[in-house]
Amino acid sequence: MSSVIASTRFSVLDRSRIREGHTAAEALRDTVELAREAERLGYHRFWVAEHHGVPGVAGSAPTVLAAAVAGATRAIRVGTGGVMLPNHRPLVVAEQFGVLESLFPGRIDMGLGRSVGFTDGVRRALGRDKDDADDFDAQLAELLGWFRGTSPTGAHARPAEGLTVPPFVLAMGEGAAVAARAGLPMVIGDLRDRDRMLRGIDRYRAAFRPSGWSPEPYVVVSGTIAVADSPEAARRLLVPEAWSMAQARTRGSFPPLPPAEEARARTMTAKERDLYESGLAGHLAGTEEQVAEELESLVGNTGAQEVLVTTSTYDREALLDSYRRLARVTGAEPVAVPA
Repeated sequence: MSSVIASTRFSVLDRSRIREGHTAAEALRDTVELAREAERLGYHRFWVAEHHGVPGVAGSAPTVLAAAVAGATRAIRVGTGGVMLPNHRPLVVAEQFGVLESLFPGRIDMGLGRSVGFTDGVRRALGRDKDDADDFDAQLAELLGWFRGTSPTGAHARPAEGLTVPPFVLAMGEGAAVAARAGLPMVIGDLRDRDRMLRGIDRYRAAFRPSGWSPEPYVVVSGTIAVADSPEAARRLLVPEAWSMAQARTRGSFPPLPPAEEARARTMTAKERDLYESGLAGHLAGTEEQVAEELESLVGNTGAQEVLVTTSTYDREALLDSYRRLARVTGAEPVAVPA
């Protein structure tokens, strides 16, 4: 293992993907069990995501799910990747994270994104529209102000006020500039467009303003990493997500993940096939030796302090095996967790 990889933190983001033939409840329980395994394997943090009205995703309430994850684990950091701030009032978000930090002190992260609902119907249901993302700077400042007790309203966020919950900004589009102006750590993806990722990281570091939350830039790169005993087995892990993404981009709805062999056998239009093949490309996938070499290049080129792994697939045992193999690649120290 190289010194570059050894000095890098590795973490997990699970989106609670629903699998064909399985329920949303099973997907949520799978997320909690994956968090337990990530803790045993020595990963640094475990995050959950926010999606509304998506047939293939069960994780619609990230702070609720984070509470379940934190309650089922003992040491791993737990957070969100992320709470979509334009969908919520900053006071309510501060209160939720204040409760989490109070229950699980020193273990909670607050990952924040600027996306709004995926469809017009979801945005109407949330009482939001696309333009709400344009006010992300102000929403973020208001949220952080609740923790510092600086709200001009005279109200106070209980129990958040006075607590320190590390904030992270998910850098999609303008996110890198927002993170730099606010002086916050940045999470940036995805691995399939390395040039765009590098440009975003360079902009972030160049514009970063030290803050009370972070004195210097902190970069987390995120993306899919699949590790198996052969390149073909690793590529098979990528198939269900690639098929579902192709369906989402052509039909407007992200479906549950199918078994890999069934997805491969399904008829696709030319456009769907192109999107499917594109979805299989650019990830870190292969044997432990191959992934170690690619990781060294990725971390060396980006200078990232942390890698957030976002892999989803149908075969849960293959997914768990991939995370176990990746832990060996990264030199993570297994943690003895009390029963």
